Amino acid sequence: MSEALDATFQDVFRQHYMKLLNYAARLVGDEEAEDVVQDVFVELWRRRDTIVMGDQILAFLYRSVHSKAMNWLKHQAVANNYSAAMLQVYECKLRYYQPEHSEVLQRLESQELRNEIQQAIQELPEKRREVFCLSYLQGMKNKEIAEALGISLRTVEAHMYQALKFLRERLKHWMLLWALFVAKALSVWCNWIVF
Repeated sequence: MSEALDATFQDVFRQHYMKLLNYAARLVGDEEAEDVVQDVFVELWRRRDTIVMGDQILAFLYRSVHSKAMNWLKHQAVANNYSAAMLQVYECKLRYYQPEHSEVLQRLESQELRNEIQQAIQELPEKRREVFCLSYLQGMKNKEIAEALGISLRTVEAHMYQALKFLRERLKHWMLLWALFVAKALSVWCNWIVF
């Protein structure tokens, strides 16, 4: 029984370590991310006899990483002065929401548009921004987000709806310019093919 449990633990570690490390790095930075994820796996190992390694293990791991990361950030806020720690939190969040993390946004060549999108994302309420980024930047499904954050699927859907509605409204002038650019590029391309 113990060998089977050890093998299961190793499988869970191999399957999820890198995903959890990336998630932690976006919360606390690269230097602390490994410690956070290792702490989570050490805790999982200690509690291996009481934790069922079933379908819910990924949600448990994401929630544990999030909790450990937030605890680390809180500890930093106490250890340092409050404003320095908050600056670090905001810098980590800014790195997390950089357009380079999304293939769609990588293709956009306008730095001004990137800045506008980044600013619009930053204007979202914290929980809504977290849900939006987990979906669009991390590629997580709504159900996975609900499990990872400990909220209902309906709440995730509501956050996504509100985030997209806000971003659509906030960026509507850019969407019009982008559509005009694409239309112009297509007409030039079509004229080139005809002649």
